[in-house]
Amino acid sequence: MKSETRKEEIIVTASKLFKEKGYSAVTMRDLATAMGIKAASLYNHINSKQDILKAIIISIAEEFTSGMQTIIQSEASNIDKLKKIVTLHVNITSRNTNGMASLNNDWMHLEDQLEYYLQLRNEYETNFLYIIKEGISSTELKNSNPEIIMFSMLSTLRSLYLWIPKKEDLNANDLATSLSEVLIEGINN
Repeated sequence: MKSETRKEEIIVTASKLFKEKGYSAVTMRDLATAMGIKAASLYNHINSKQDILKAIIISIAEEFTSGMQTIIQSEASNIDKLKKIVTLHVNITSRNTNGMASLNNDWMHLEDQLEYYLQLRNEYETNFLYIIKEGISSTELKNSNPEIIMFSMLSTLRSLYLWIPKKEDLNANDLATSLSEVLIEGINN
């Protein structure tokens, strides 16, 4: 159990360093220094920097994919599904701003998991686009370009990791509600 706790601590510290410097610039020595241990000790808990990156990015991508599956299978209206997507992004990002930085900025450094990550991302975006198209088809949303709607929403949602840490008194539910109003009311009939 102690080893797992130490591994989690390594992953948390690494995600902070990756956000600050970028994955490519961080060395195992940097990580060891930040943790106050010798670099060789890191290898008792993890195999490589690549394994840390995979742990960070794949776990978040799988959380988004799982959340999207729940949303798409729900009986909610398309507008409510879009609100749930906003809430999903706010909740995941507010719990892990450093990890979200890696997801957005370092995913291309994934090696043997790159194809799997891209599959998860494509599935997520396909489902997102489907909800928007269904919303347009059912006249819940304005008849506008679905890809532009998705791009506009995702651009904002994917950059939350930059904004959330600056808000000390952030309430995730209030933020999700406010973002939904701004992002969806503009496309709502």
